[in-house]
Amino acid sequence: SFADSPLLSERKRRDREERLNIVLWKQPLVTLQYFFLETLINLKEWTIKLWHRRSILVSFLLTLAVLTATYYIEGTHQQYVRYMEKKFFWCAYWVGLGILSSVGLGTGLHTFLLYLGPHIASVTLAAYECNSVNFPEPPYPDQIICPDEGTTEGSISLWAIISKVRLEACMWGAGTAIGELPPYFMARAARLSGAEPDDEEYQEFEEMLEHAETAQDFASRAKLAVQNLVQKVGFFGILACASIPNPLFDLAGITCGHFLVPFWTFFGATLIGKAVIKMHIQKLFVIITFSKHIVEQMVSLIGAIPSVGPSLQKPFQEYLEAQRIKLHHRADSGVPQGENWLSWMFEKLVIVMVCYFILSIINSMAQSYAKRLQQKMYSEEKTK
Repeated sequence: SFADSPLLSERKRRDREERLNIVLWKQPLVTLQYFFLETLINLKEWTIKLWHRRSILVSFLLTLAVLTATYYIEGTHQQYVRYMEKKFFWCAYWVGLGILSSVGLGTGLHTFLLYLGPHIASVTLAAYECNSVNFPEPPYPDQIICPDEGTTEGSISLWAIISKVRLEACMWGAGTAIGELPPYFMARAARLSGAEPDDEEYQEFEEMLEHAETAQDFASRAKLAVQNLVQKVGFFGILACASIPNPLFDLAGITCGHFLVPFWTFFGATLIGKAVIKMHIQKLFVIITFSKHIVEQMVSLIGAIPSVGPSLQKPFQEYLEAQRIKLHHRADSGVPQGENWLSWMFEKLVIVMVCYFILSIINSMAQSYAKRLQQKMYSEEKTK
């Protein structure tokens, strides 16, 4: 009866529903227990992998020791060391945020909306207010202050703002490209080994291939369109999928892995699409949206809303005025410096989304451990 396909499918469906109920707000003790056990298993697996690649690990540690010695030894090279340190951590910060946005640890952290978008918007508003992008470093990028030298009114250009935020935007895009690699490697390993797929998204992908001719709903046809584009067009198909906001791009990674597309074909097209083409589209959208005249028009439109418009318009005007004061570093200008409710709401939104991201990781890892237990039960029943 266990080998009967309908019964097995029904059992897997019930097991999946059971796993989805293992979340902190339904089964907190079980979820935390499974999370810690899954963490220990992952640490053990990573330790074994590092031991098998100990030559690479030793080389990395030796390189790290040389860099550490160079960092602490005094000399004329220290000015270059400090410069490289600053650039490295700045780039690593944005790459890390990009990875978190697309790696899918339970659910992605929307770091473009939370970090990169607001950063580009603040640089755009500052550029139009200061008529310059030559903000003094430091405090930029931690804090933006207008330069002391006078500039011509209206001298700032769109290209100057794009160039100012290009490094962080491209690093974030590169991070999102790196975050797309796990589905590719998972599907490739499953295809090469011939083993039964362990990932639910990969199982759905194989089911989609089996029922391709009978697919009727829009979601299935959209997934099939992505799969056909990537499979038939190759590099340029992957590039097209990566160059536009595409929630189905995980399917492109699974498709490339399943059909054994070469790694550099997949990663190269993904990197160019996400870190160059898509990022410039997103940058242009944010910069145009937060350009000075557009922002002023939006604030005036808010004031035109019947009955509630003026009361809504006031906090926006106060927030923009406070930002202008900060840009010119005039703390004693007489304008109240109290915290605006808009910035307060955004800070709380960031905290809520980061907390939800952490909770989703805990739930996802606990469900992974539950899946291990269920698969162990399957294998034991098959051997009986």
